[in-house]
Amino acid sequence: MSLARVQFFSISLDGFGTGEGQTLEAPFGHAGERLHEWMFATRQWLGPDQPGGSGGVDDLFVKQHDQGIGAEIMGANKFGPRGWHEDPEWKGWWGPNPPFHTPTFILTHHPHPPIEMEGGTTYHFIDASPAEALESAREAAGGQDVRIGGGATVIREFVAAGLVDHMHIVVVPILLGRGVRLWDGLEGIEKDYDVEAISSPSGVTHVTFTRAGA
Repeated sequence: MSLARVQFFSISLDGFGTGEGQTLEAPFGHAGERLHEWMFATRQWLGPDQPGGSGGVDDLFVKQHDQGIGAEIMGANKFGPRGWHEDPEWKGWWGPNPPFHTPTFILTHHPHPPIEMEGGTTYHFIDASPAEALESAREAAGGQDVRIGGGATVIREFVAAGLVDHMHIVVVPILLGRGVRLWDGLEGIEKDYDVEAISSPSGVTHVTFTRAGA
């Protein structure tokens, strides 16, 4: 069976996966881009046409972004700011060619017809439980893995339901103080996973959780 994976989801030292006050101009609220600066600096992210870029462990993890992924699941607040469903022109934060290149399932209580984008991404809007959403995504993934893309609330719900096989969390050395926390209510989950941590010269720590047998 395909795996349900979380990939390089970044959180602050105090456990926040996004800041407070999300708006159209500030998708991550008051956190800005601070949770993801480590990723933007990698050679893989910059691409072959841009000079410089860091190598090492950060770059190796970013290179794994699309490997073996056949479908994506994300929450409504990752797809757009509050009220996006009332804008008939809204098609996500990522422009005409989003970075997913797979069927992408948006968890929302607001029905919406599918949106087909460039590059192989098609957005499907579903009102479903984590287990139901994962079943739909696995069917669309054609035997490949399903990425649980976030935000923090969605990842927390899938972990609490015992549905995540592999999780890569990046701990960024900043304090946000407010926003949406990842770990609330997940006390003791480390008992269900093999946990490894790798420190990077960039200052972040890559923590992986792998369910036994996954």
